[in-house]
Amino acid sequence: MEIKEILEKVKKQQLEIEDAMNMLQRQEYCIDDNREERTGAPEVIYGAGKNAKQIEEIIIHMLNHHQKKIIVTRLDEQKYEYLKTLFPQFEYEPLSKMFYYNEDAMEINDGKIAVICAGTSDLSVANEAVITARILGNEVIQINDVGVAGLHRLLNRLDDIQSANVIVVVAGMEGALASVVGGLVKAPVIAVPTSVGYGANFHGLSALLSMLNSCASGVAVVNIDNGFGAGYMAHSINCLGGKK
Repeated sequence: MEIKEILEKVKKQQLEIEDAMNMLQRQEYCIDDNREERTGAPEVIYGAGKNAKQIEEIIIHMLNHHQKKIIVTRLDEQKYEYLKTLFPQFEYEPLSKMFYYNEDAMEINDGKIAVICAGTSDLSVANEAVITARILGNEVIQINDVGVAGLHRLLNRLDDIQSANVIVVVAGMEGALASVVGGLVKAPVIAVPTSVGYGANFHGLSALLSMLNSCASGVAVVNIDNGFGAGYMAHSINCLGGKK
């Protein structure tokens, strides 16, 4: 029985409050079916903390409630092998481990989002940001391998970068790319530190601290390797520019 049905039965005095509480506590999942109506984006499934059967049941619930956009993040290939035959309409991007369904692929926002990736090793996080922003209805430019070790590569794409309404910068090592980009553009920059780097990188901590200490005024920072969070935030900012 759905939560709404339980509450309606309580309202109509067809169900005792104590019985309703027991029924709610027995429900394994409490899926926020109205999140898209409230926030503009549906609930997202974090795949790393769930087994394949749990993810299957959540997806079935969301499809039964007519969700047109479903995203599963951090889904490893073993779980994907189980789910792919059950949901052939879904796509899987193995590098970012994103498993997703997008029935309505229209671009709804006027402004563009640029996702800038310092190096190939950072691509898994960058792809997560790109896929998230695209599914939520944004035009996304992806610019790869433009780290500060070869600054000319970044400058060659400056026109594309400056045309964006929001910019996501994904970088590991010392994380300097976010400050460089922040000094070249007027758009807000969302910096994503990655765990890529040698020992003193401390699994992304050095990049995180560099980005938090950026001297570029328009730079904000999300958590280490959080491409999804950056893509979602870029979408939220892009929505402020108006919809098509």
